[in-house]
Amino acid sequence: MLQAILLSLAGLVGLAIGGELLVRGAVGIAQKLGVSTLFTGLVIVGFATSMPEMVASVQASLAGSPEIAWGNIVGSNLANTLLILGASALVAPIMLTGTGRRDAVVALAATLLLWGLALSGIGARWIGVLLLVLIVVYIVWRYRHPGAAMQEEESEDGPQNGVIATALFVVGLGILVLGGDALVTGAIELATIFRVPETVIGLTVVAVGTSLPELAASIAAALRGKSALALGNVVGSNIYNILLIGGATMSIAPFALPAELAGLQMGLLTASAAALLALLWTAKKIGRALGALLLAAFIGNVVLVFA
Repeated sequence: MLQAILLSLAGLVGLAIGGELLVRGAVGIAQKLGVSTLFTGLVIVGFATSMPEMVASVQASLAGSPEIAWGNIVGSNLANTLLILGASALVAPIMLTGTGRRDAVVALAATLLLWGLALSGIGARWIGVLLLVLIVVYIVWRYRHPGAAMQEEESEDGPQNGVIATALFVVGLGILVLGGDALVTGAIELATIFRVPETVIGLTVVAVGTSLPELAASIAAALRGKSALALGNVVGSNIYNILLIGGATMSIAPFALPAELAGLQMGLLTASAAALLALLWTAKKIGRALGALLLAAFIGNVVLVFA
């Protein structure tokens, strides 16, 4: 058991460190290449911060544990909306100025699509390819139609030296792969030892672990008063998790989504996505009281999952 715990902890640390290095390297490369700040924020950083979830889910599928893979995707999105947004709002109220409305619509549509897949019980490579096509369509559409309120969420700094940026990217990716492998291996062992369903491990331990880069980025953004960055990080990550990571996972290992996810968890995920969209259209800010409510909902769900 000690070995499983140490593996899981080492994996979590590896994902956090690797994700941070990968993001900084990716931004530095993008700046060196001279691509737009929008493209950097939306595509480069969005992809990089999703790599921990990608690595963990793909490796779990290859290891024959689709419950951990898909539990991680659903759990990560719940963590994004409830844990990360709630914690960020507790640090500093998140102002809602119209930023992210269209992206929240896409996130809700992707969530409904994922729920449909969970209810259907179908797993096939063509579905994975379709999800990957949809993320490409989204990226192209967002690149061509950036909107008026995107500038704040794009301001991330990376190393100016191209060699250093590339080295950070490569080293970060390597640490991510090793960390993801250790986390998945440890999580499977813990599930076996404690007789906890792998879906539960994916929804909680793995999901929170792979969401650490987003948690750190959003809290840092809230501390700096960059509401759009904190919000954009959450909404964008939710879209990438379903379309990019879900697509890659099913393309590589075409397992159907676990039946356990089709009920309460997907219902809660859809409700949280719909609530966030409603807030963006009707509210001026996510204050500390609402942030505490979101955080309480996340903690309550974790307790319910284990119960």
